[in-house]
Amino acid sequence: MDLFTPAVFGDLRLDNRVTMAPLTRLRSSESGVPGDLVVEYYAQRASFGMIVSEGVWPVQEGKAYPGQPGIETDEQVEAWQVVTSAVHARGGTIVLQLMHGGRVSHTDITGTDRIVAPSAIAIEGETHTAEGKVAFPVPHALTIDELADVKEQLVVGARNAIRAGFDGVEIHSANGYLLHEFLAPGGNERDDQYGGSPENRARFVIEVVKAVREAIGAGRTGIRISPAHNIQGIAETDPADVHETYGILIDALAPLDLAYVSILQADLEGALVTDLHERFGGAFVVNSGFGQVTTRAEATELIESAHADAIAVGRLAIANPDLVERWQAEADENEPNPGTFYGPGAEGYTDYPSLQVRADA
Repeated sequence: MDLFTPAVFGDLRLDNRVTMAPLTRLRSSESGVPGDLVVEYYAQRASFGMIVSEGVWPVQEGKAYPGQPGIETDEQVEAWQVVTSAVHARGGTIVLQLMHGGRVSHTDITGTDRIVAPSAIAIEGETHTAEGKVAFPVPHALTIDELADVKEQLVVGARNAIRAGFDGVEIHSANGYLLHEFLAPGGNERDDQYGGSPENRARFVIEVVKAVREAIGAGRTGIRISPAHNIQGIAETDPADVHETYGILIDALAPLDLAYVSILQADLEGALVTDLHERFGGAFVVNSGFGQVTTRAEATELIESAHADAIAVGRLAIANPDLVERWQAEADENEPNPGTFYGPGAEGYTDYPSLQVRADA
């Protein structure tokens, strides 16, 4: 098995094992509708074995950033149908990342009366709104009844994703957003069945995964986790607690026959990731991330040593829409420009040259 071997993850068919990681790009309209530029961006990258979309909010209250797309309204669903059709026309597979931002937001962004989280604990620091930087507000702590509402919102979002033509859904339980907030003790100080012990902190994530799986099918359901990725107010600093919490989560997911688990972690060959991989037993997608570029050599080693079934690539996927072809040819790569990662326009989004363009220049 190598990077360019086809794979089957549940109902997902991958032509190779180089996948595009979910990447926040913020090029959609203020109403969360992806336009022609977004269509072009994803279609350019159809040769990846699997594209995972940027995080997409299922409900306005879960919107984390200006320019972030949604999957709540008919207009959004219809716009995403254009995206998925363009990717499929080029032979690609595309999965929607279903993301509730939780406390990583502001009412100036959501346009709602509140933002929500497991507990009423604000993130230290500021976020960007259309009007400039503002301090993160104290979120509303979700009640038990409201948790049922949030779960249903995520289920509806998953159904909408399938209606929009996505091949599957990746549940975002990483990077400090709502579901990760439940897992992490620093963001979750609840004293009910959803807080306190590792088992309780994992409970809501497990319930959401089961509900989405029931709605769209196990073979179209994946999940992304980032244990000990201390970002956006998350502090998973006790290795024993991290291992226990994510072990409980993975043990609950293992019997569900999910399409895959995707893990973002600094040490992909360490004891934690190796143990979670073995306990899950199914398709395992890995991403070193943490602000560093995933190289061809690293990806090759992880696949050939069976540490992963596929590799999720972030920054190089931004700069190289034809990265799979470049890696196959062992060709040079475009350098990503962090100054254009976010914000409007084609610059740094759809204007990176392909190998063919370079050859013809």
